Amino acid sequence: MKNHSVRGLIGAAAICCLLPFNLSAQSKQQYSNIADALMSAGKLRGKSGPQSVNWINDGEKYSFISNGDIRSLNPKTLADELVFTSKGLKTPGTGTDFAYQSFQWSKDSKHIVFQSNFKPIYRRSGVSDYYLYDIETKQLKEAAKNARSAELSPDGAKVGIERKGNMFVYDFATAKELQLTNDSTDEHGIFNGHYDWVYEEEFGQAQAWNWSPDSKYIAFWQFDEHKVPDFQMTNYEGLHPDNINISLPQVGDANPSVKIGVVDATTGKKVWLTPDETGDFYIPRIYWTNNPDELALMTLNRAQNHMKLYFFNVKTGAHRVVLEEKNNTWVAIFNFYTNVNDMIYFPKKSKEFFWVSDRSGYYHIYRYGYDGKLLNQVTKGNWDMLKVRGINPETKTVYYLSAEASPLEQQFYSIKFDGSKKTRLSQLAGFHDVDMSPNTKYYLDEYSNLSTPLHIALNDDKGKTIKLLEDNKEVNEYLKGHDYSAPELFKFKTSDGVNLDGYVIKPFNFDPAKKYPVVMTVYGGPESHGVFNRFSGNGWQQWLAQNGYIVVDVNNRGIANYGSEFMKVVYKQLGKWESHDFVETAKYLGSLPYVDTAKLAIMGTSYGGYSTTYTLLTHPGVFKVGIANSPVTDWRLYDDVYTERYMGLVGDNAEGYKNSADMTHAANLKDHLLLVHSMSDDNVHPANTMQLLTALTDAGKDADLRIFPKGAHGAAYSFQSYILLSKINFQYLERYLKGKSDLPNLNSSK
Repeated sequence: MKNHSVRGLIGAAAICCLLPFNLSAQSKQQYSNIADALMSAGKLRGKSGPQSVNWINDGEKYSFISNGDIRSLNPKTLADELVFTSKGLKTPGTGTDFAYQSFQWSKDSKHIVFQSNFKPIYRRSGVSDYYLYDIETKQLKEAAKNARSAELSPDGAKVGIERKGNMFVYDFATAKELQLTNDSTDEHGIFNGHYDWVYEEEFGQAQAWNWSPDSKYIAFWQFDEHKVPDFQMTNYEGLHPDNINISLPQVGDANPSVKIGVVDATTGKKVWLTPDETGDFYIPRIYWTNNPDELALMTLNRAQNHMKLYFFNVKTGAHRVVLEEKNNTWVAIFNFYTNVNDMIYFPKKSKEFFWVSDRSGYYHIYRYGYDGKLLNQVTKGNWDMLKVRGINPETKTVYYLSAEASPLEQQFYSIKFDGSKKTRLSQLAGFHDVDMSPNTKYYLDEYSNLSTPLHIALNDDKGKTIKLLEDNKEVNEYLKGHDYSAPELFKFKTSDGVNLDGYVIKPFNFDPAKKYPVVMTVYGGPESHGVFNRFSGNGWQQWLAQNGYIVVDVNNRGIANYGSEFMKVVYKQLGKWESHDFVETAKYLGSLPYVDTAKLAIMGTSYGGYSTTYTLLTHPGVFKVGIANSPVTDWRLYDDVYTERYMGLVGDNAEGYKNSADMTHAANLKDHLLLVHSMSDDNVHPANTMQLLTALTDAGKDADLRIFPKGAHGAAYSFQSYILLSKINFQYLERYLKGKSDLPNLNSSK
């Protein structure tokens, strides 16, 4: 249950800027209204450096988008060249100007496959037309129409295509398309090459097939979701509103049955790969190994605490298990919040692979041979390894980001395969994110801290800066003329002896002799992270600071980067420790002389919405106001992959599911609660809010409700709707936290 809608709207606002005002020497400019504050996010975040970076020529160059053109930069010479321009280019077979939404490079960096006319389906997927561009001849030709995905083969001779649940391959030499599968049925039946809703959402991928490195085969997922219940929603648009049906398993429901096929891209011959599993299980990942005709296939039991890695011969189907991982809680293979797509890595030109596990109590890298034998643990210590960013088999070096310096930071390191010669490559304190070239010679480092706006540097593999690509001096210039309250980090110990980190944003013109209301803006979900030593560009929080609010967030238990004991204490009891820590934070804030403990609010979206409702209902009277956007209110109403990972199977944890549900505690409500939801939310279904309202009504309790029929997850569906939602939230705080009654009409033009 991840919040993404509002993040996109704020990004759209980044292209806007504030209107200039005359500044006096004595004062700085403040926001004239909420819209100004929200649009200031672009000014505060500054430039984001090269756009759509792709490493090409095995890492000797990277491409990026500049003013709509694709250019390349050579880190060795710093030569900047034009690679592609759409100026004057027409869509093949038409007279219209060519336009695209995204693109991918061929393995040899001689061709670009463009995605055009994209029509979204789920979070990551959609239907598009695909076109192939030849870098040398500058010719553009059609590759696939109305396809969910298309990808050039590694040898550049064919294009693999998934269309309407079947796999195809187009051969450029023969100019013919070969259909590789023909067993797709209706929309909610059997289909190949794309994921169902829950796999795409919770295992984090959109394309459910992979070319083999030698271009001989395509390995693909096949789904059969006949037994999966449908979720139905509508946005109530039109005279006869359409209902959208999505096959989506909730907790305890039947999952789609899944299997992996491998098809010869020339003959169409198929082999099905059958692991030795029984009952309900997932196949979240497949990987081509460096052995010819060998595919690695990962299985995960439904409870997601037992992973197996199989190696299959794709010609015969023969297989063996090379790795098993068991855990008393869950085995992680993907992390939405940190953009970690894999916990297992198969470097090229190597007969070794690397697996990330928290078996020691912290996430670390382990090195294995293809025979399944553990060669050694690569990283060690009472800190979490966060992301593997590069592996070089020739120098036997792994490059990774970790929280070793601080759970509030990401720092970049290199280490040898045997665990020796660990070297910290990033030096500035703060948050670093790294995009490393495939040959590990270079990397782009995006970094900031609480007092340093975003910087982007091109570095070599020793951490030496080759070129500073962006320093965002404009942000510092902007701050010279505008009020801004930077987050300040704090740490305190809870009553049960656990240290928690947080940040506080104080009001503009802060006076420690005064008492201020507090708004806690929370998320709090397992494996996420809220507080970093990173520059803040949140216009909404700055608006609250301008209007006399203290803004607070905290890294509650369940959050990542503090080790498994801290994170996994929430297992089978979501809500309990998160709400406990929010209340402990409120108690800590109450010890500060400038906090008005009678005026505390808590608000959040998605999991943050659940954190808000559950805290109000299980700890009544601590927070006077709660604003919950798109909240889960009963985990039995959420999808099974996410929920069962953290709550276990419902048959094994019936009491835990009951205790974690808001409805169980509805009679406890004594504070002001605003619920916000969209009727078109396919992530957290509106049934969550509606069932909570019924439980509150049955208990004689009242809450306020705001519905956005057209919105998706996060409710707002445009920047205008985001402004209105922000106004609604702000007036709710003003009315019930500050006690104001003379609030302006939101429909007025003032």
